[in-house]
Amino acid sequence: MEQESEVYTPKILKNGPGGPIFTTNDLLRLIVPLLIEQLLATTVGMADTMMVSRCGEAAISGVSLVDMINNLIINLLAALATGGAVVVSQYLGAGRKKETDDSAGQLVLLSLLLGLGLGLFSWALARPMLRLLYGNIEADVLDAGVRYLQVTALSYPFLALYNAGAAIFRSMGNSKISMQISLLMNAINIVGNAVCIFGLNMYVEGVAWPTVISRALAAALILAACGRKSNTVQARMTLRVDGGLARRILGIGIPSAFENSLFQAGRIVVVSVISLFGTVQIAANAVANNLDGMGCIPGQAISLAMITVVGRCVGAQDNEQAAAYARRLLKWTYLTMGLFNGAILLFVKPLVGIYALSGETMELAILLVRIHCGCGLLLWPVAFVLPNALRAANDVRFTMTVSVLSMAVWRLGFSYLLGVQMGYGAVGVWIAMVIDWIFRSACFVGRFRSGVWKTKYLA
Repeated sequence: MEQESEVYTPKILKNGPGGPIFTTNDLLRLIVPLLIEQLLATTVGMADTMMVSRCGEAAISGVSLVDMINNLIINLLAALATGGAVVVSQYLGAGRKKETDDSAGQLVLLSLLLGLGLGLFSWALARPMLRLLYGNIEADVLDAGVRYLQVTALSYPFLALYNAGAAIFRSMGNSKISMQISLLMNAINIVGNAVCIFGLNMYVEGVAWPTVISRALAAALILAACGRKSNTVQARMTLRVDGGLARRILGIGIPSAFENSLFQAGRIVVVSVISLFGTVQIAANAVANNLDGMGCIPGQAISLAMITVVGRCVGAQDNEQAAAYARRLLKWTYLTMGLFNGAILLFVKPLVGIYALSGETMELAILLVRIHCGCGLLLWPVAFVLPNALRAANDVRFTMTVSVLSMAVWRLGFSYLLGVQMGYGAVGVWIAMVIDWIFRSACFVGRFRSGVWKTKYLA
């Protein structure tokens, strides 16, 4: 039986060279808080949408359009945090304390610079950006979008710092800190939204300012936690960019950012294709996406843990343990996603019935949920969790190439072919999504089994 570590943060190579790097308890301590954090983020997003609906259809439309931009920004910041988490985890696994602390400090600095740049750009160019992306939208929708974007843009630097801090703690194997701060952040966000919308009768700014305040507080708290002397990793804060470490972080972060950005852009294009099919299919797609997102929560949490676990093993130059832990986490993904998606499939009719839908829309939404959850049970873990094992070993160019090609050829190309040309509508688009998953799965499983990823790490 595996022995629990004596301190919260997992130690390196507990049983000497070749010994287990993580116990089962270590893995659970890392994954369970991430699972709670992902579940919380999903439910809070749904609550935000319900509250802003009080402000009218123009407000809902404006906020939803800006949220697509915000999701793109979030993906860019998350990609940089992923790059930093890989580098910190690898140095930590190699036992190189100075480089570990220096790379953590560089992650904080680079995240701040990126957050400031994106925030300033979005604040200054909010109106022309929305015009460029969405064309001649109605004036009241544009006004709501501009007002919402200009306020939320102020939160980008704080979100960047929070992501950096959370990535550093995940690298230590401690995701409990970020979960606790996330709980507080989201509680402030929900209460603030309710006060501003229902109490102060504010417009879209009522859901924007609480976001800024909660993210600022979260950034302050997690940076303060990063400074604790008891931490395994002590981020060495600096205002000077270290060229070598920055290149290592960006060498992983930039391909991931490019991949995530194109994936998000592809999703926007897919939504635009579905919008051609009419209100029934648009509404069914939106409802199905909400429910399907719940089914992916375990996979998203374990994919974050995969970076820490495999990155630590790669840094310790123990590729056998890296592969073994990747397989183990993949099995856990199948188990937990099986439970979540199985429950959704079992109760799909009452779940869809929560939404006020027409009979035709409800039937289509149920079919789309069944397609996603049924196929996702088999394909989603290897299509989206396994590639993080490759990224943690610096095999980022391969994952980027596969993801970009798969999105362009299979998801977008077949969405047009099946959905538009062959007349299957939203169902055709979702079938194209499954084809995309099949291609990704085949490529990532083949790459993992080949062992080529084991040669990508450079100390």
